[in-house]
Amino acid sequence: MDSRPGFLLELLLVLSTPSWSRAGAGSAYDCDDPLASALPPASFSSSSELSTSHGPGFARLNRRDGAGGWSPFVSNKYQWLQIDLGERMEVTAVATQGGYGSSDWVTSYALMFSDSGRNWKQYRREESIWGFSGNTNADSVVHCRLQPPIEARFLRFLPVAWNPKGRIGMRIEVYGCAYRSEMVNFDGKSSLLYTYNHKSTSPRRDVISLKFKTRQRDGILFHREGQNGKHITLELVKGKLILYLNSGDAPLPAPDARAHLSLGSLLDDEHWHSVLIELLGTHANFTVDRHTQRVQAKGGPHYADLDYKISFGGGKSVVFPHKNFHGCLENLYYNGEDIIDLSKKHKPQIRIMGNVSFSCSQPQTVPVTFLNSRSYLALPGTSGEDKVSVTFQFRTWNRAGLLLTTQFQHGLGGLLLALNDGKLKLSLSQLGHPTKDITAGAGLNDGQWHSISLFAKGNHLSVVVDEDTGLAAHSLMLRQVDLGDTYYLGGCPHNSSSPGCDSPPWGFQGCLQRISIGGQEVDLIAVQQGALGSFSDLQIDTCGITDRCLPSYCEHGGECSQSWNIFSCDCADTGYVGATCHSPLYEQSCEAYKHRGNSSGFYYIDSDGSGPLGPSLVYCNMTDTTWTSVQHNGSQLTRVKNPDGENARAMVFKYTANMNQLQAVIYQAEHCQQELAFHCKQSRLSAHVDGTPLSWWVGRSNETLTYWGGSLPDAHKCTCGLEGNCLDSQYHCNCDAARNEWTSDTITLSQKEHLPVTRIVMTEPDRPHSEAAYTLGPLLCWGDNSFWNSASFNTETSYLHFPAFRGELSADVAFFFKTTASSGVFVENLGITDFIRLELRAPAEVTFSFDVGNGPCEVTVQSPTPFNDNRWHHVRAERNVKEASLQVDQLPQRTQPAPSDGHVRLQLNSQLFVGGTATRQRGFLGCLRSLQLNGVMLDLEERATKTPGVEPGCPGHCSSYGQLCHNGGRCRERPQGVACDCSSSAFGGPFCSKEISAYFTSGSSVIYNFQEHSNYTSSKNSSSLVPLFHEDVTLDREVITLSFRTTGAPSLLLFVNSFSEEYLSVILAQNGSLQIRYKLDRHQQPDVFNFDFKNMADGQLHHVKINREEAVVFLEVNQSPRRQVTLSSGTEFNAIKSLVLGTILDLPGADTDTRRAGARGFTGCLSAVRFGGAAPLKAVLLRGRPARVAVHGHVASVARCAAGAGPGSPAPELTRRLAGGSGRSEPTEEGEPLVNADGSDSAVIGGVIAVVIFIFLCITAIAIRMYQQRWLHLKNASGLSRKGDHAETALKSELNLQNTISESQKEYFF
Repeated sequence: MDSRPGFLLELLLVLSTPSWSRAGAGSAYDCDDPLASALPPASFSSSSELSTSHGPGFARLNRRDGAGGWSPFVSNKYQWLQIDLGERMEVTAVATQGGYGSSDWVTSYALMFSDSGRNWKQYRREESIWGFSGNTNADSVVHCRLQPPIEARFLRFLPVAWNPKGRIGMRIEVYGCAYRSEMVNFDGKSSLLYTYNHKSTSPRRDVISLKFKTRQRDGILFHREGQNGKHITLELVKGKLILYLNSGDAPLPAPDARAHLSLGSLLDDEHWHSVLIELLGTHANFTVDRHTQRVQAKGGPHYADLDYKISFGGGKSVVFPHKNFHGCLENLYYNGEDIIDLSKKHKPQIRIMGNVSFSCSQPQTVPVTFLNSRSYLALPGTSGEDKVSVTFQFRTWNRAGLLLTTQFQHGLGGLLLALNDGKLKLSLSQLGHPTKDITAGAGLNDGQWHSISLFAKGNHLSVVVDEDTGLAAHSLMLRQVDLGDTYYLGGCPHNSSSPGCDSPPWGFQGCLQRISIGGQEVDLIAVQQGALGSFSDLQIDTCGITDRCLPSYCEHGGECSQSWNIFSCDCADTGYVGATCHSPLYEQSCEAYKHRGNSSGFYYIDSDGSGPLGPSLVYCNMTDTTWTSVQHNGSQLTRVKNPDGENARAMVFKYTANMNQLQAVIYQAEHCQQELAFHCKQSRLSAHVDGTPLSWWVGRSNETLTYWGGSLPDAHKCTCGLEGNCLDSQYHCNCDAARNEWTSDTITLSQKEHLPVTRIVMTEPDRPHSEAAYTLGPLLCWGDNSFWNSASFNTETSYLHFPAFRGELSADVAFFFKTTASSGVFVENLGITDFIRLELRAPAEVTFSFDVGNGPCEVTVQSPTPFNDNRWHHVRAERNVKEASLQVDQLPQRTQPAPSDGHVRLQLNSQLFVGGTATRQRGFLGCLRSLQLNGVMLDLEERATKTPGVEPGCPGHCSSYGQLCHNGGRCRERPQGVACDCSSSAFGGPFCSKEISAYFTSGSSVIYNFQEHSNYTSSKNSSSLVPLFHEDVTLDREVITLSFRTTGAPSLLLFVNSFSEEYLSVILAQNGSLQIRYKLDRHQQPDVFNFDFKNMADGQLHHVKINREEAVVFLEVNQSPRRQVTLSSGTEFNAIKSLVLGTILDLPGADTDTRRAGARGFTGCLSAVRFGGAAPLKAVLLRGRPARVAVHGHVASVARCAAGAGPGSPAPELTRRLAGGSGRSEPTEEGEPLVNADGSDSAVIGGVIAVVIFIFLCITAIAIRMYQQRWLHLKNASGLSRKGDHAETALKSELNLQNTISESQKEYFF
């Protein structure tokens, strides 16, 4: 490590949250000396040489002797050039050249390093980048800095690609400086016990730094104990480092009682790994090879409060009966003390336990890497031997792969050993006999080393996995055979006939080592040199396995899994989707759900999109104004009593969203509020003498707040004090009068920066008999500052600029656009070489392009219809380490995979341009809205106010969102967004999709008088019908719609008459058939049309639409084809008087069948009744019924006719839905499935039963909910006084008797 460890530790002690690496320390001094130029030729070696003048000794940079560089005998991927630096050095950079004056140069290469010249490790520039860019000619020098630097004695350059018109040719230089270190070697039974002087140690911070290397996957690196089971332990477990922290609060040895941090993977690779641990009181920072985790203990004493003894290399604690460490430690420091140096000098602070040496000379193994499915290693067998044994170790991530195969002599069968679903499978085939299969082991694709022992003697065969005889599998061979003279490991040549070579699992990808045949270990270096066996696509003397899940690129808690080449993410139950679980599954707000056509109900919203907050459950109330309601655990009436003079009563509120999620919801909303109602009896909110607050509430930031309602902070006035209507004018709150009866103050808190309420405290120390209660409503917010945030770009040279986009590993861009232009750039951000761009490349083509260092990449979505139609289109582009994707509207998503071993980090350093480019060319003309980058909104409107050529806002939302208005509703523009005008529709609700339905009992009727229509002035509670009809108006066309459900016949569905004795009647005849009668001339008989539909008085819901155009009448019933009839009585409907639904007795001039049907009336359900622009049911059921509408008998509002309303249905005031009351989603499409009955009478009876069952279930659900809320209240408000149910009942009764709360004036959100 560093030759100046004191400086490093001093630096670490200064930094509060350091990020430790050797590179950071090395940058404090010059470490760029050329290291290779002064070395003798013997320090250079190679796989081969073209001639003596092309030998490795001529490979120094800028040298021209010999042939001017090194060239191998054959230019292929198995060649290498090696340099021995003489001792371990710190290497910070390398440089390459081609062969002097030749066509020989390397265009890309890999770099490997080693301490001993064996067991090489490949250097990776990024998490997945192993290659270096080489030369483009023979003489230019290409430098490459190593970040981080490496410490090694041996370096090996492996050409990957070279000039196709020449050969491999290289000259090299290595830059760095001397590296000094202290080492200690533990044999698995030894340790160092260090006792330090606690007086010289900082009580708040401990810093431990070291490096280690080992071939063992388990072992304790250090252990420190304290009293009561308190301890800190660093342990290597299955090749991962785990830092166990226990502050003594939890019992031991339960393994789940210890807090722990886990870092690293595959650390048993016999290479050096760095560790840094900082203990800062209750905090701990843990770093392994540049990856850091941080943890904070929950209470308990500080970690620094431990014993003054630390055991390195092991420990005698009975709590940890694990193995001691077997391997080497280097540069071991504790708070600046060089532990190894103290040990070498036999200082009294150090006690050496067991056999410890101060060098690191462990035997080296030679692994071999099988790179792909074509890889194989062929080794000679032991033909003719009476017994055969084959042993080896392997590690892999793949679930399947061929490990070993051989063919018996004389073609008598063969043997196959392979991985299948992570298990070892032995298949034995013999001529004339069925194949025998044996399975052993499980989960062998975990990346760990596993040992296999295969033994055959006579007719007995056995296989053992991981030296566990319990996993041994045995098989008796039918007769003795010779196992053959060639063993294939990891795969087969293409022409091999050995078992398994022509069928799955095919080749093995992973590492093998310690291969032994017949008890003799195979010399893999001899294999590499061509002296033994043969091979293909192998890397010998290195294990190239990497952990693609470290670090994990799976976001939001997605679970990472991997094979040899790729990793994948399981996003189940995360609330996110995509290759890396980056994309949110849910919308960001209730406003977004509304404009997808969703109705009121419970929804998950993800306020920061792909950000870290996660989704939260809210209730979305889809009225004209979209409200977001966030519930908490204290919505019931909370009683506060102070009979014993106790000081305070506090209730802590827990919401269905965490505080960060709540803050995001509030920030995104235009307005938020929370209603708080106090009920007081001899209890005050503030002292009368000096106004000292006796009650207060706590907001989001844990600040204490004493203002109430809409008053300014610290005003101490309730709403009645601001409005000047308190019960006692000398007080600012009703409760402050301290009356001996219940009074109340209802307060609306609306300061967004303080919401939500997290705690309420009420105290009244000088009034022992005071009583109080309060209720806190849910947090309510409306508006979405991001959804409608937009800007208009008026010139091609105009743009908005923002700071550079930071999305190195994951980047998503989402927005809406509309334009009439044929092309233009939406977003562009440039780096030195990297960039990201989204553009409309052609009228029907949107393109997402970027470069992260692997070359430009494009993803394009093409549409069958142009995008430049001046309608809103939604674009979402994402780029992550696995793929890039682009989706526009509902068109199929387009994706493009990323290279598996390419650059992954997007490096941008210039400004982000929106609506244009840095060159002011190809700018966008049109509107952009709701632009978000990685879930963060960009305020287009704010920036547009300061930018020429760009205007804030964008009109014309109805061009895209008008389709949300159903059933004749009209889209109306708002400053932000749209609203549906349902005045000309028979439906209601925010999208004109809510049925207006009523149940008519026998004898009831609704009369709608058109003659008053022209004089009608709409109020805010009316339907605002358009005045289409006047006394002297003549109609030559009209459209009538209605839906009905009944079992009675004859019945009058609708009757319209005029002052000129003309009329229209729609009736059900005695047999249930539909009849339409038009009389448009008082001097002629009516036109009567009978339609041969089935009996329509069958208790099912039927839809009727009549469209008259002069003498032609079109009729549509349910899904039947449209029918057409022609009138003979006339073409004009003159002086319309009224419309009647239900019973009517006075029908002068009407025909006999119409009078009979009118006398019988209508019993059943009617909905969606419209005559032209008039909606009579809507006028009847709205509050403030206009004078032109008359109701006789009992007409009850029902939710939907399809719901089975029948006799005994609840009254309108019970069935009318409160805003957001049920939490159920309403239908959003007109094609909602209908509820059908089987018979005429049974349909109504069934409907009644369904309603009763539904009401019973609702009551049960409400009771359960009340019980749950009561349970939560009792659990969370343990500090409240509990005096029994009688006291609370008396309180509520008294409140109700005095009518201090008017529930009828409130709107509820759930």
